[in-house]
Amino acid sequence: MAPVNTTRASGKTECGGCPPFHKGSGLGSMTVTQRTMAAFLTPEGFSQPSAAAVLREGSVLTEAGRYAVQAFTARGARRRTPYGSRPVRTSEPVLLVPGFMAGDSSLGPMSRSLRHQGFRTYRADIRANIGCTLTAATQLEERLEEITQRRGSRVRIVGHSLGGMLARGVAARRPDLVAGIVTMGSPMLAPGAHHMSLARSVDLLVRLNRAGVRNVMAEDCVAGHCAQESFAQARAELPADVDFTAIYSRRDGIVDWRACIDPVARAVEVRSSHVGMAFDPAVIAVVSAALRPVVASVVEVDRGEIA
Repeated sequence: MAPVNTTRASGKTECGGCPPFHKGSGLGSMTVTQRTMAAFLTPEGFSQPSAAAVLREGSVLTEAGRYAVQAFTARGARRRTPYGSRPVRTSEPVLLVPGFMAGDSSLGPMSRSLRHQGFRTYRADIRANIGCTLTAATQLEERLEEITQRRGSRVRIVGHSLGGMLARGVAARRPDLVAGIVTMGSPMLAPGAHHMSLARSVDLLVRLNRAGVRNVMAEDCVAGHCAQESFAQARAELPADVDFTAIYSRRDGIVDWRACIDPVARAVEVRSSHVGMAFDPAVIAVVSAALRPVVASVVEVDRGEIA
């Protein structure tokens, strides 16, 4: 077997949001293999899906077909529905955050479906989620501030995969901006427990960063201070008034589904591929329900006067 190439972290900043490694520190002296994320990102009890697990992602074709059929049927129904009888817009805006290597367009089908149900959806302004996670979290926070100021209310976030991890971290840090979050296939408990195909993509981004390409993940993002900080943010305590629904699938061929079940969330299981969660009608139905929290009504009862 050929030896695995390794490299030691340099003392310079590798990406816009990551502080540099410092020689002599525990992280600065860490040796990182090019095809392996830091061990702390895969805690004991979690593991990478097997090589064959990705075959389960083949159901994405069926899920896309179901969405196409439902979209066609819904379009016809809307044409027959008087404008005044259509769903009333909800007051709280909804921000959709794409997963790793994906952009806003990946959640376009879900956005359209939610809009037809009366939700006000917004893009995260992410063309491709391939950069520093700390930088992405900061940009997401700025986007939330913009939407909150515009709509005058807190925002609900729907995040797919890495997008859900970013959403959870921002919600814990800025509950004044976030009313609730819905994560879909987001391995918050073990970000490193993902399929080898994803690991190769991460490795490619790190190589590109070393070659001088800007705005892509650096070594620090997967094995240094940036990785540790992002992991900590994704597990930070959430205030009680922030709703949290975690959607997961045992058919997920990309990440360890067990890592997607946050202990403080309302966990909902679906039968969908990892990629298909972005547009599977069954998943969209779960997301829609999670975005409409049950509000208890208060009824005053006249108990009479005591003589």
